Amino acid sequence: MIWVEQFLIKYPELAVFLAISIGYLIGGLKLGGFSLGPVTGSLFAGILIGQFADVPVAGMAKSFLFLLFLFGIGYSVGPQFLQALKRDGMKPVLLAVVVCVTGLLMSVIIAKLLGLDPGFAAGLLSGSLTESPAMGTATEAINALPLPEADRARLVAHIAVADAVCYVFGAVGVILFCSVVGPWLLGIDLVAEALKLEKEYGITRKAAGVSSAWHRFEIRAYQIADGAPVAGLSIAAAEAALPEHRLFIQRLRRAGTIIEAAPDVVIEPGDIVAVSGTREALVSVLGPRAEEIEDRELLDVPVSICDVLLTSPDLKGRSIADLATESWTRSLYLRTITRGSQDIPIAPGITVERGDILRLVGPEAVVSSAAKRIGVVVAPPAATDFLVLGLAIFLGGLVGVLVTFPIGDMRISLSTSVGTLLAGLVVGHLRTRFPLFGRIPDAAVSLMTSLGLAAFVAMTGLHAGPVFASAIAEAGIGLLFGGMIVTTVPMIVGLYFGRYVLGMNPILLLGGLAGAQTMTAGMAAVQDRSGSTVAVLGYTPAVPIGHILLTTWGTVIVGIVAG
Repeated sequence: MIWVEQFLIKYPELAVFLAISIGYLIGGLKLGGFSLGPVTGSLFAGILIGQFADVPVAGMAKSFLFLLFLFGIGYSVGPQFLQALKRDGMKPVLLAVVVCVTGLLMSVIIAKLLGLDPGFAAGLLSGSLTESPAMGTATEAINALPLPEADRARLVAHIAVADAVCYVFGAVGVILFCSVVGPWLLGIDLVAEALKLEKEYGITRKAAGVSSAWHRFEIRAYQIADGAPVAGLSIAAAEAALPEHRLFIQRLRRAGTIIEAAPDVVIEPGDIVAVSGTREALVSVLGPRAEEIEDRELLDVPVSICDVLLTSPDLKGRSIADLATESWTRSLYLRTITRGSQDIPIAPGITVERGDILRLVGPEAVVSSAAKRIGVVVAPPAATDFLVLGLAIFLGGLVGVLVTFPIGDMRISLSTSVGTLLAGLVVGHLRTRFPLFGRIPDAAVSLMTSLGLAAFVAMTGLHAGPVFASAIAEAGIGLLFGGMIVTTVPMIVGLYFGRYVLGMNPILLLGGLAGAQTMTAGMAAVQDRSGSTVAVLGYTPAVPIGHILLTTWGTVIVGIVAG
């Protein structure tokens, strides 16, 4: 095995790619629905490879990849961050602040009680609170300490060791608490509460098979029979007869001639009308009442599907039901709402917010006109704006170096890591107001966040591998149990604070707890056990706050424990 050791030492860049590959393999393995995920998998893979070789890791390469990751995260959550602070999502935001602050306090208390050094303390925090980016900010803070190089390297290795020890329970603990323990403590039935909340928002669960039709929205042709209820009515009156179904007449054929729809056109017996609507409404409402006709020419209506970024201040905060009453939404259908990286359920009571991406379906002219009122059509950018990317990271890092705050007798800088994260937030927010500014393709952002963090963590694991066994012996079993406390206490505090101080709905509260811990799997577990996606409405306002605070805590805890 000597040749393997020599090869990995000679070609450390290949060792990193090997760790990433094995990390994704480990992270994809599931046990009872739980998996470590690629980031933690890469950490364990790096530690494993480090048992065979003391692979040299370049500090600049780690920093470069980590800054790319942080900018990508900030860029992704930026459109929703400031809106989360303003809208009625303030309750999940306050919940996230309380959970994150409690997590920091518990990490400091446990670190002091166990006598942990700054490296173990930072890993305790990042692993127990499942925020791997905190490892990066803590690494930067340790490297800034006035210590010999060997001591700093040892403390940085301790971060990875403690994170690996504490992460597994951190992740499993959040999942179980949000989906099992939390509902039990509140004494609620997740399914019943989800149904109640869905009813409040106007979300309707569709019959099996209907929602999975090939086309959700369709245009079909129907012949108007003698004595039909709509015969003799104007198109406007006919459409108003069933407002809850949003059925619209696009045009009609009369005596072989196609007539474009106008509000005052009167429907006559024998007309063939082209009606648009959801497949469910067309099948269940019009199907039994009218004879469907195949008329390809009549149905050949140009239909457009496009994504629109909501930037209009006049529309933010309005419900879907309210928007549906506007004259310009006639024949317009909403297929999806994406907020951050999560799909939001569509229902009459759901409100839209600045930064949401709305996928619209309807006649080409209607969609084009509506898009101008809503915001800007989101066309996938062909290239990354490297001018903005590079300058934003530079300026963010510069601010991070210049801004300092006192902790005891020390002054700790904001750090280039946190500065870069904030720069990403600013650029991400600005693109909601100036959509052509700082455009980065989604695939590029995904590569920055996925590969950037996985590679950084893999390098951290490679660095910690040779000292892993001795570090575990030094930290002792107390680190594991201390991590359990750091994971559990913030969840309990957040649960009761959210329920009895903020008065949050239980489902939104559990989603918010998962968001505060940035644990998407926790939200997914709530959705699975409740049989509803509605928990995402509590998750989305909380998760950007969790990312920002927990990442910053890496710097803070090093300063506190080292001070």
